Amino acid sequence: MDQKTIKYIDEVEIKNKTILLRVDFNVSLNPNHLTIADDARIRQSMPTIQYLLQSENHNKLVLVSHLGRPKGERLSKFSLHVVCDRLESYLNSNFKVRLIDNFLTESDNTFIDQKEHEVFLLENIRFYPQEEKNDATFSKQLAAIADVYVNDGFAVSHRNHASVVGVTEYLPSYGGLLLKREIQMIEKAMHKPEKPLVAIIGGAKISTKIDVLSKLVNVANYLIVGGGVANTLLHAQGINIGDSLAERDALKLGQKLLFQAAQHDTTVILPSDVVIGDPDELEHGGMVIKLEDMPPYGRILDIGPETKARIGNIIAKAKTIVWNGPLGYFENIHYRQGTDFMYYAITNNTDATSIVGGGDTLAAISKKEYLDKITHISTGGGAMLEFIEKGSLPGIDALKR
Repeated sequence: MDQKTIKYIDEVEIKNKTILLRVDFNVSLNPNHLTIADDARIRQSMPTIQYLLQSENHNKLVLVSHLGRPKGERLSKFSLHVVCDRLESYLNSNFKVRLIDNFLTESDNTFIDQKEHEVFLLENIRFYPQEEKNDATFSKQLAAIADVYVNDGFAVSHRNHASVVGVTEYLPSYGGLLLKREIQMIEKAMHKPEKPLVAIIGGAKISTKIDVLSKLVNVANYLIVGGGVANTLLHAQGINIGDSLAERDALKLGQKLLFQAAQHDTTVILPSDVVIGDPDELEHGGMVIKLEDMPPYGRILDIGPETKARIGNIIAKAKTIVWNGPLGYFENIHYRQGTDFMYYAITNNTDATSIVGGGDTLAAISKKEYLDKITHISTGGGAMLEFIEKGSLPGIDALKR
């Protein structure tokens, strides 16, 4: 049996150290790329940052993050410059945040002379092509600027990258407080859930979610499916879905999943009525129809009222809820009612442990009230699904000693 475990920062003493802290500041930006649209990812790492910066510990922090997908190129629209002021506003007033443009060419004295009240933020780590290749020399260069490594970026822990996995070879490595909470919450939901456990999976493609759906079918009492994933499952049952988004070549995957659900007595909830319309039409909403009335070129963009009522009853009785992926084409205001309904149904059930994650899901709920009624909002989308499916992630395994 694997006895290796992660040590978290609140279980060890870290004093008088320069700490390389991997965070996920991949914040959503406004269309101009000059201002932040939602800074939840910065806020969620603040407990770890503040814990490590407690004055009696005399530590210095060097933060590492990526932003967007620059693919190894220095693109100004993906500069972390936009994060510096926001991060500084969340720190005590005597702290200053300094962006280090290129740590590879920076003078060694910069890091030697770093003051305790200075927080360094390395420029976008994905500006370096070596990051995504998990290049060993690059990992060593990154590790050389610190004494200790801490990973608080759960959302990037499914990536086999230098700043997530590579540096752990060269530094004593620990988990941050956000990473700890993510791991504990998801493990509890998967291994010791209070039943009934209701899993809700939406989004566009079944092929990217089939493994996690197979895992959830084994543990959940109810599996509620929406979005393009539901369309593919309906199609797999021979139901006419018109011209809706679906992976029509994934029929076998869908049929296998439904068979597996039947073997495990897991109830799969698919839409019985839907809203059809034109995704690009912003003036008028769509039309509610029963599935059997689907016109040849109809496009399913949301769930209908009958489906909502069924889902509402199930969510109200749930004791554990795991949700990843919107239930409709939420980007268009006319087709976000299903996703909104799901959100309010979950926040109304105050007896349940609820875990919500996924980039699109978080975008759909980010401005809503009652966010405090959700037990845990996961910072990870792909990472959350992969962790549910495999029980670990490369970035987590790298911390185990």
